[in-house]
Amino acid sequence: MLLSLARQAIRCALNREHPEIVIPSERLRQPRGVFTTLRIGDVLRGCVGQPFPLQPLAEAVASTAASAAMRDPRFSPLSVAEFTSVRISLSVLSPIFNIRPEEIELGRHGLVISLGGHHGLLLPQVPVEMGWDLATFLEQTCRKSGLASDAWNNGALLEAFTTEVFGEE
Repeated sequence: MLLSLARQAIRCALNREHPEIVIPSERLRQPRGVFTTLRIGDVLRGCVGQPFPLQPLAEAVASTAASAAMRDPRFSPLSVAEFTSVRISLSVLSPIFNIRPEEIELGRHGLVISLGGHHGLLLPQVPVEMGWDLATFLEQTCRKSGLASDAWNNGALLEAFTTEVFGEE
């Protein structure tokens, strides 16, 4: 249902329309963090998320899907021609919690590193896809936040989350 909603939101964004979001279940009305990832083949085409539970899950999926397609600053907006080729993956986040470096499990925990107004987040699947060890995962999350690569060990707040990931084949 969420994947269908994400695809509908992208279609509406391409046509400059607003999706009509009908939330059929209580579970989809609960605020949750979510990331929408778009790929064409094996190539990343967009990824936008809301790490904090600011909206009901269904609304957050629609919003992040449209943003991943049209407003990820790393990519040009998705074209109508690309729409049928794009594959959608959703990562629904657990609540975020404090964690110590030695408690992090690669592939299970995503990370948020924060210090002095800088914040960086990487999903749990990133270190697995990239072949990173724990030290590299910590360093890359620091770099994404604009901090020194060793900030995780020098006063930065380290938080984690898990995800439910599902996508189109």
